[in-house]
Amino acid sequence: MQFAKQALWLVGFRPFFALACLSGLALPVLWALLFAGTLAPPTAPFSPSQWHAHEMFFGFGWAVMGGFLLTATKNWVKIRGYHGVALIVLVGAWLLERAGMWFAGELPPVLFRVASNLFLASIVAMLLWSLVRHRQSDSFRDNYFFLIILPLFLVAKNLLLSEPHFHAGAAMSMALFRVAFLVMLERTLTQFMRNAMHAEILRHAVLDTAIKLLALLLVFVSPLSTSLSAWIGLLLALLLLGRFAFWKPQLAMRRLDIGIMYLGYLAIVAQLLLQFLDHLAQPAWIGSVPMHVFTFGAMGLIIPAMLIRIVNGHTGRKVVFDRLDKTVLWIMIAGFVIRIVVPQIDPANYLQWIRLAAACWFACFAILAWRYIPYLVQPRVDGKEH
Repeated sequence: MQFAKQALWLVGFRPFFALACLSGLALPVLWALLFAGTLAPPTAPFSPSQWHAHEMFFGFGWAVMGGFLLTATKNWVKIRGYHGVALIVLVGAWLLERAGMWFAGELPPVLFRVASNLFLASIVAMLLWSLVRHRQSDSFRDNYFFLIILPLFLVAKNLLLSEPHFHAGAAMSMALFRVAFLVMLERTLTQFMRNAMHAEILRHAVLDTAIKLLALLLVFVSPLSTSLSAWIGLLLALLLLGRFAFWKPQLAMRRLDIGIMYLGYLAIVAQLLLQFLDHLAQPAWIGSVPMHVFTFGAMGLIIPAMLIRIVNGHTGRKVVFDRLDKTVLWIMIAGFVIRIVVPQIDPANYLQWIRLAAACWFACFAILAWRYIPYLVQPRVDGKEH
């Protein structure tokens, strides 16, 4: 099958980062249109808010997560990794899920359940198989966190799509992504600071493990108890802040490509603190702010920087952020301010700020798609196979 041998299907980040760019530019704009009433919501057994949360976590989020983990796991356990037909099938399942979510009301319930779970169930099974089968050659002892959280994404997904359990599913989804981001940041920022800044940041086994265990605990507690979740989240935030002080932020902030990941780290802390404030005082303004601080602050700020770095590095190019790359990152920082900060100052124009924030996502990922999808569909420039 000649099609399966094309460069796009050589390794997991290629098709899924392309999908991440396309969904990143489209999904927030669709939500802004739905939120404003310009576009009629899909006929579905769930609300437009459920559609939005699901598509950002399990459409966009899992395009990124899938591409990252399909690529990272093969390197962690030192195997060739999934490619060719396997990736084509996964992409087909991802596209089927997007169609199923939009046309859910027109599908028989059983067919909708198959369409909405096939992609995630398949990719989780494939990732678990790689990690478990090749665990003896695994480079990271703490990959057991992925063995725990990956199947739980299926639980969170189906809770999120159930009207009575929507908020529990959204909280669990965010908690699962939080664990993944904390594991990834711990590994990558250590490497980036060493290579780019010739600096060592604090790595202490007890502290690092405590942070990840608390984050994992929140996966189970968040859907069940807002009170306990708030207090555990406060403890986690304090540990993260304590470690941050020893991660040399004064050096990291000198480089936008690394500094923005530190800002994403701080967004995780801010979300936990806002969650605690919501539990303690329940200010009228807080609403969905904690959730969007995570999705826009952690996911929105970190993902473009990681995408640029991975696409360049894994296609044989130098990992250098030029002016256009930095512009993309500044657009997302501006979008974060417009979505989170400005509405607190000017709530009367909330809808306008939603539109502008969606426009920032569109601009960011449109530029990334225009620039990097051509890299993803071409062979490596250094002559290596994959």
